[in-house]
Amino acid sequence: MQNTKFNFKYLLFLALVSAMGGFLFGYDWVVIGGAKPFYELYFNISDMPTVQGWAMSSALIGCIFGAVISGVVADRFGRKNPLIFAAALFTLSAFGTGYVSDFTPFIVYRLIGGLGIGLASTLSPMYIAEIAPAKYRGQFVAINQLTIVIGILAAQIANFFIAEAIPENSAPAEILASWNGQTGWRWMFWAELIPAILFFILMFLVPKSPRFLVKIQENDTAKTVLNKIGGQGYATQELAAIQLTLAESGSNKVSISDLKKPKIKPIIIIGIVLAIFQQWCGINIIFNYADEIFTAAGYSVGDMLFNIVITGSVNLIFTFVAMKTVDSWGRRKLMLLGSIGLGVVYAILGGAYFFEFTGLPVLILVITAIAIYSMSLAPITWVVLSEIFPNKVRGIAMSIATFSLWVASFILTFTFPILNDALGASGTFWVYSVICVLGFIFIKKKLPETKGKSLEEIEMELTKDN
Repeated sequence: MQNTKFNFKYLLFLALVSAMGGFLFGYDWVVIGGAKPFYELYFNISDMPTVQGWAMSSALIGCIFGAVISGVVADRFGRKNPLIFAAALFTLSAFGTGYVSDFTPFIVYRLIGGLGIGLASTLSPMYIAEIAPAKYRGQFVAINQLTIVIGILAAQIANFFIAEAIPENSAPAEILASWNGQTGWRWMFWAELIPAILFFILMFLVPKSPRFLVKIQENDTAKTVLNKIGGQGYATQELAAIQLTLAESGSNKVSISDLKKPKIKPIIIIGIVLAIFQQWCGINIIFNYADEIFTAAGYSVGDMLFNIVITGSVNLIFTFVAMKTVDSWGRRKLMLLGSIGLGVVYAILGGAYFFEFTGLPVLILVITAIAIYSMSLAPITWVVLSEIFPNKVRGIAMSIATFSLWVASFILTFTFPILNDALGASGTFWVYSVICVLGFIFIKKKLPETKGKSLEEIEMELTKDN
């Protein structure tokens, strides 16, 4: 409704609380990097590459499993209660990972943390999308990406300040015997307890999603929530629209056959492709090459704080740019800009490596790629995924898309060293440049613009066309 006065303080509270799942996602994902040099010595795995890789990637298995079950739990228990469960998992993982003295339980607690990430990465943006008004939904859902970036920065800063200075040329035995080797790495994980416990407590203060409440036929409660968000007129209009789309989709029970229906299947495919593309667009290549690029540009990568300032600050600043532009420029335009922008930057970077250019120009290209990704594919993919799926199947469809994203992340991580070995740095960048161009073509052909439309309007438009 054009003249609706929304309760922005209430909306911001709901979005920030649910987006704490994103903050913990970012923190839990990155904190292990700072602890790595110390727990590897503690667990005596410094000379065991396979075990080192398992320690670093084990959380990813939990992510994939969390994404698989997130759809089922979202459709059965809603978005709120599973997020409370995710908060409990983050709390347990943070305490346990820092407490253990043996490697096997360390891995178990990392898996538990990964399970929390898998749930939160699906449910936090979904919840925000379902409580936010159409006009401002992009900005509110992008808050989740913002908190992920802040969580990453928080982990890097916590690691930096917790670790004591290590004298140059220190022997491994000296590092192991130091405070860092015995206790410091534990506090890096324990620092996550503060936001995890806060998330757990605050989630009890937010209501269930109005879309889920209508789905389980608690219409009066749904109307109360909507009324608090936008007033009586807004509540009446939104409630009627939600009821209409659910009535047209038939029974509230969701089955796999629902996803195969001619009206639904093409939307699921769009979601899966966009989720995979967000990973395969190649930004992880940038981060894999960061140390080498910074060194080539004449900077010391031993200075972790500098790395935080460069990559973390650019990430944060351009996430704010995305929040500012997502509801004015639109999702489709930003996704197209990100795809072609990264494609061009990668093509030039590949050329730079091929002709052995180094220094400041290469550093500028790297920063440009991070900026483009942070204002486009990183946050906007989550916005689009949270709003294109029909009400009835949103939980399980979002789960499938998130599962696809984590599997794509695993494949990217696994294949990167193979590609790099076979094609070199230049060839690897050119491969991802081609993928970005293909992503641009897919988005241009298949993705409609969703800015300014209610979830129900998007559903009717997408299902009508199919």
